[in-house]
Amino acid sequence: MKRIMVSLAVLTAMAGASALPATAQTETAEVYVTISSAEGKLVMAQESVTVTDTDSDGKLTISDALYLAHESAYNGGASAGYGVAETEYGLSLTKLWGEENSGSFGYYVNNVSPMSLSDEIKEGDYINAYAYTDLTAWSDTYCFFSENTITSAENTSFELTLSAVAFDANWNPITVPVEGAVITVGDKATEYITDSEGKAVITVADAGEYIISAKSDTQILVPPVCKAKINAVAETTTTTATTTTQKTTTTAIAKSTTTVKASAVSPSTGDGRVSTALLACGTACFVSVLALSAKKKDE
Repeated sequence: MKRIMVSLAVLTAMAGASALPATAQTETAEVYVTISSAEGKLVMAQESVTVTDTDSDGKLTISDALYLAHESAYNGGASAGYGVAETEYGLSLTKLWGEENSGSFGYYVNNVSPMSLSDEIKEGDYINAYAYTDLTAWSDTYCFFSENTITSAENTSFELTLSAVAFDANWNPITVPVEGAVITVGDKATEYITDSEGKAVITVADAGEYIISAKSDTQILVPPVCKAKINAVAETTTTTATTTTQKTTTTAIAKSTTTVKASAVSPSTGDGRVSTALLACGTACFVSVLALSAKKKDE
């Protein structure tokens, strides 16, 4: 019996020890928190929050993240701006950003609806919490962009798709495109409007960091968030090199001196030297004939 008791004690200790590394690994986690007020305004937009176990329940939860977001950003801290309570639906919001709002709140993790604020979170999660603005029909529509963050260059187009959470006939969650929503950049409305597929092609003229969101005249949208980093385009100077090639042409002029005044030029060869020699020979013969004739007269 003692051996059995010892064995059980050892197994229990081993089980407890095996759980320790998991707890140690969840001591902190960096997440990104977005909060919208009852006026439909963004009061936090993907703010980085380092989450710790604030309620000592041995895990990192949605409630831990929202508590610490209020503690760091709300005037008066979490005690003034944040409240929770156990309900039939689990741990639920009773106050968000200082507003009790008749208990009408919503929250998503990575654009998926969780069971309660006690659901665990992990490194890199995106948490969106909001207060309903329509307290009669609760028609506020949770929507989100296809990208949480985007990097582009000034005067360069990029595309975002806006989708909304909805339910089918059996109340299963689905996503649908948001058509006709006006894109806002830095809280300013633009000319860009989502099409029937929820798509919009956007261009930002100036470099900087912007919060891109959307609004609609036909439905109440929980403000979606995409953080955009727009980089400046470096100016480039194009230099054209022109090469001039100078060509020097040397013309040789041959000079010719003619000492024979006769115009006897061979018609076939044009060789003046041959004609000149023949003329000289004929002249010599003629002179010899004259001399011989004169001698005969003297005799």
